[in-house]
Amino acid sequence: MERTNKEFKINKFNGGKKMKQTPYKIGKNYLIRTVTMIYTGKLKQVFDKELILTECAWIPETERWMNTCRDGTFKEVEPYPEKAEVIIGKDAILDAFQVSWKLPKEQKWQAKHY
Repeated sequence: MERTNKEFKINKFNGGKKMKQTPYKIGKNYLIRTVTMIYTGKLKQVFDKELILTECAWIPETERWMNTCRDGTFKEVEPYPEKAEVIIGKDAILDAFQVSWKLPKEQKWQAKHY
């Protein structure tokens, strides 16, 4: 199948290379659910197979999913180092959405009581 130029755009955050258009918005905060983990972060770059996040945290455990999505509430948070750029493989992403709440920056842990 031949692709037309309309399917591609120049992405200044990708070294000026042509790439398919993307629904992701550079500089916006996202909650990303992958096949095994959940992440929060500010989107810095989009590549064909990867996203680059800054201000990123791994979320081992959420509250009820609706509350997490609406309010950014989490049971556990493991932030990456302050200036880390975290690479997320796009093939592993189940869903992602832009959030309006403040990204979590502090480690949070709840002891399990069994």
